[in-house]
Amino acid sequence: MEIYDVIIIGAGPAGLTAGLYAGRSKLKTLIIDKFLPGGTLIKTEKIEDYPGFEEITGQELAERMEKQTRKFGVNVLTKTVYEVLTEGDMKIVRTDEGDEYRGGAVIVAAGGWPKRLNVPGEKELAGKGVSYCALCDGPFFKNQDIAVVGGGSSAVEEADFLTRFAKKVFIIHRGDKFTAQRISQEKVFKNPKIEILWNSEVMGIGGKEEVEYLLIKNNLGGEGNRLDVAGIFIFIGFVPNNVREHAEHDKLGFIITNERMETSVRGVYAVGDIRAQLVRQVTNATGDGTIAAVMAQRYLEENNLLKSN
Repeated sequence: MEIYDVIIIGAGPAGLTAGLYAGRSKLKTLIIDKFLPGGTLIKTEKIEDYPGFEEITGQELAERMEKQTRKFGVNVLTKTVYEVLTEGDMKIVRTDEGDEYRGGAVIVAAGGWPKRLNVPGEKELAGKGVSYCALCDGPFFKNQDIAVVGGGSSAVEEADFLTRFAKKVFIIHRGDKFTAQRISQEKVFKNPKIEILWNSEVMGIGGKEEVEYLLIKNNLGGEGNRLDVAGIFIFIGFVPNNVREHAEHDKLGFIITNERMETSVRGVYAVGDIRAQLVRQVTNATGDGTIAAVMAQRYLEENNLLKSN
């Protein structure tokens, strides 16, 4: 069985950056992901907040990251990781296909996905007015009407943030009260650019090439109606793509790390969206990957686990 210095689970920005730094350090490195390299980047139409690029598509940025990482000899496999085990000083990574890979250190960069509404038009118009990130896409909707779906802290806070750009923001919530923190609610109630649609749900998203309108249902038996908006931001939760391992998680299932990206299991690191943290952006994902790769190298050296030498 081939033994690696570092095995990285996930080929999004965090995983590819970790692979880049590990490869440049001459570590024998393997990246495994069930999808194409790039993670959520490949579903992002336009990026304007990644340093060095005034504007770039997510697909192009993902391809550039992958090419640069492969340049340093990193092997990238398309398989689904099932679990990570510890056997002595070695980590064993098992896939759904029954394959096993061994390495001295593992970096978990499996990412996660925002919860979907699963309504007609959502998938087709994703990245074309359907968004799950206000910080990423808010500036594209200057002086336009948009909608936010959800009633928790993320939805309420992001709705307030989006009023910096939008002409009007509709908050669509299926209940009759928010679950967000009181201070966040008060800001929204006082914001003249926000209108709240209580007891309402989105039943469909329409538009030819971009979002043009939403189909709204009133849960109290009222008539459905059409809401003309240029975009919809969905904040109803975020789900980590966890693999089976023995690291400590928070109550939502995200892996807990310290500032070195170390988990509660020696030799196992977590980076990017899978990690319990406050912000989930491409920039901090790449920062996580950098730290984890550097720390993994130190761990391997200090414990005489390097196989590449």
